[in-house]
Amino acid sequence: MNSRKSATQQPITPEQVISGYKHGYFPMSRGRLGKIDWFLAEPRTIIPLDDRFHVRRSLRKFTGKSGYQISFDTDFPAVIRACARHDEVDDEEVWLSEEMINLYIELFSRGFAHSVEVSQDGMLVGGLYGIALRGAFFGESMFSRATSASQVALVALVGRLRERGYRLLDAQMRTSHIGYFGALDLTHDEYLALLAEAMLDDCRFSD
Repeated sequence: MNSRKSATQQPITPEQVISGYKHGYFPMSRGRLGKIDWFLAEPRTIIPLDDRFHVRRSLRKFTGKSGYQISFDTDFPAVIRACARHDEVDDEEVWLSEEMINLYIELFSRGFAHSVEVSQDGMLVGGLYGIALRGAFFGESMFSRATSASQVALVALVGRLRERGYRLLDAQMRTSHIGYFGALDLTHDEYLALLAEAMLDDCRFSD
C-alpha cells in the first residue's frame, strides 16, 4: 500500500481541504505540530454501500447485546481529538495535528465534517469522523475504547449513508478492520470515476 505526496500548500484553509477531497487528495500532517501535505493512495480503498457491504454475524450479535448508544454530530471535537491520540503516541507519530483539528472543527461548523459517536453509560467509547460532500463521504479516522466500538460506529455510518442516498464511502487506505466489511481496492482512475459520479448527487448527512 503506497501513498504519494502532492505539492505542499501552506497555509491550509477549509476551502482548500474541500477542494482537495473533490480532486481525490486528502491531507495529513507530519507530526503534532508539523506541516500539512496532500496525499493520494493507490490502491484507494472504499467501503461498498450496496449488498457487498458485509457485517459479521458475531458483530451483529454483539451490537444487539452491547448496550451501546449511537449518535451523530453530538460531540465532534471529542471524537476528532480521540482519533488524534495526542496523549497516546509520540508527537512525531501524529498525523492529525492541532492545525488539522482546528480545520476540521471549522468544517464541522460549516456543515461539511460529521461524526458518529458510540456511548456506553453516558461515556464516549468509540466513534469516527469524516467529510460529506454531495454523494460522497470521506472517512478520516476512528477510535475505540471498548469492545468493537469503532466497528459499531462504522456500521451505523453505513446505515446513515444508505438512508440518505450516498454512493461513495472512501476509506483511503485498507486496514485489517475495514477488510472484514468487504472493502474494495481501486486504482486512482477508478476511484476518480466513482468520485465524479458521486459529485453529481446532492445528499444531506444531517437534517
